[in-house]
Amino acid sequence: MSDERPAPEGPATFRDVFGQAEFRALFAANALSWVGDYIAKAAVTVLVYRQTDSVALSAAAFAASYLPWLVGGPLLAALAERHRYREVMVACDLARMALMVLVAVPGIPPWAILALLFAATLANPPSQAARSAVSPQILPGDRLVVGLSVMTSAGQSAQVVGYLAGAAMAAVSPAAALLFNAATFAVSAALVRFGLRDRPPAMTAAHRSHLLRETGQGFRIVFGQPVLRAIAVLVFSAMLFSIVPEGLAAAWAAERGGSLGSGAAQAIIMVANPVGYVLGGLAVGRLVGPTRRLALIRPLAVLGPAVLVPALFDPPPLVVALLAAACGFAAAGLLPVANGLFVRALPDGYRARAFGVMASGTQIIQGAAVLVTGALAERFAIPVVVGVWSAAGVVLMLGAALTWPGPAEVNAAVEAAGADRAAAVGAGPQPHLPGRAAAAATAGERSQRRHAVT
Repeated sequence: MSDERPAPEGPATFRDVFGQAEFRALFAANALSWVGDYIAKAAVTVLVYRQTDSVALSAAAFAASYLPWLVGGPLLAALAERHRYREVMVACDLARMALMVLVAVPGIPPWAILALLFAATLANPPSQAARSAVSPQILPGDRLVVGLSVMTSAGQSAQVVGYLAGAAMAAVSPAAALLFNAATFAVSAALVRFGLRDRPPAMTAAHRSHLLRETGQGFRIVFGQPVLRAIAVLVFSAMLFSIVPEGLAAAWAAERGGSLGSGAAQAIIMVANPVGYVLGGLAVGRLVGPTRRLALIRPLAVLGPAVLVPALFDPPPLVVALLAAACGFAAAGLLPVANGLFVRALPDGYRARAFGVMASGTQIIQGAAVLVTGALAERFAIPVVVGVWSAAGVVLMLGAALTWPGPAEVNAAVEAAGADRAAAVGAGPQPHLPGRAAAAATAGERSQRRHAVT
């Protein structure tokens, strides 16, 4: 299938991607939700702190958005496979809208705020899994990679805009900021409902089993197929070091802010990685061809942690920010390409569940990386911790790069998934058995080897 393999003639353009009406609706809906979410995070921490004077409770309010991914992300994402993706996204947006309105009610106690926030964030895994699963149905071939790059860059931009706007709005009225977030969910639901075509669910009622079993199938297909496993290892390894400067920014700035002051130094370090990611996503996604992007996966994987190693020399905050931005730039050239390849190599009936596995893994790994490096920074200087941690990341990424599958194996996995999708068109929506997909991948690999020999 020509649209499933890297096109040698050049990359898809932004016009190609935004020329799709469904993608425009999906992009706008997610951009609104992201901005609203980050505004709400900033506002909630202010609201809880004003009511309790407790830093711990304020931090707990901020961390509530990560808990669903930690305690049941793959399970919640598996729900999206059972229903129409458009319905899942709309229902999740409306539920979050209603819950955020309740959080904004004056006088609500802190424990209720935390409970409502946790309930609202339970909708994140199925909503994001449905979005991830529907994206390749909207954008074929290289358009998917460019589209993913644009979406992730928009998410990084939303983080910067949302935090800045949220802090400003929360200083005046945290409740108004929360109501603004609720409004973004309402608009997002409308955009998805009227901007996306209705598609049947990937899994029919006749093919359902126990939800835990379905979730386990998501893990098996991610880690049971060589190409998908290699992508998962690469993405998870990248998460171990790219988040560290941001996670340690507050302490780093307090100890070494210098003439900038701790507040300005912290802000510069925290926004550097997202800014670098935006620039890298736009540059690599638009200017580099599909074949070259795949070839850059290995060097960019090693470059990401390597640019942070000079932190060992205790540079000033501006230099730290430049290093973090360079790391973000490398990640932007790596992750959208890996994610696009991951989606194309997946059978349709597993996309939402596989997304749950990957998203939960990245959340857990990022949190663990910050916790471990934070604990190390209690005993050693922060520049030493970041530099040595990044040097270990270079070794880890060298291992991941050396075990990265060759083009024949990658193409075989993509072709096998394409054959699975073609078979499903005639058979109707149903889950594809991992064994069947693996067998197809093996046959495809043999075919690729024969073609390579001849």
